[in-house]
Amino acid sequence: MNGERSGVNQDDGASDVVAAVRRQWRAVHPDLDTEPMELVGRINRCAALLQQAEDAPLRSAGLTRGEFDLLGAVRRTGRELTPGELARETFASGAAVTKRLRALQDRGLVDRRTDTRDRRIGYIRLTDDGRALVDRLMPQQLAYERTVLAGLDEPTRRLLGAGLAELLLQLEGRLGTLRA
Repeated sequence: MNGERSGVNQDDGASDVVAAVRRQWRAVHPDLDTEPMELVGRINRCAALLQQAEDAPLRSAGLTRGEFDLLGAVRRTGRELTPGELARETFASGAAVTKRLRALQDRGLVDRRTDTRDRRIGYIRLTDDGRALVDRLMPQQLAYERTVLAGLDEPTRRLLGAGLAELLLQLEGRLGTLRA
């Protein structure tokens, strides 16, 4: 990415919120190395801003991001999933999955089927209404995300995507072992 074009450069002359936070820390703790904020702070800030905005299409359908993630996981895998599998697919806690599934079931978007051999195991599947909702919302969500990224040229998007993929693989490897 071109540092001059994006307003971000290595000597922290950026004008975003993270750069301001780093300058404040430098003023009170000049010996503190705030370099990790360059990436982690910006990733966290971007994620928070994206979630606030991207939930708009979902809110219009009466869904939260977490609920849509569950519906999308069942739709994209093309099979019934257990609540545990949904938790792993969506990186959500078991309690959050249970709460979201209850709301989705109350709305008639998912069905729960109990395993015939082990009644403790439940399988979640989309209802026809749930499938139709996901199929209607997914193109809208992708169009929104395309609009959000429109300010970045293709090489920048590719470079950013590759860098984030590398970080994600590293984190999943490191943190995944802690979750197991």
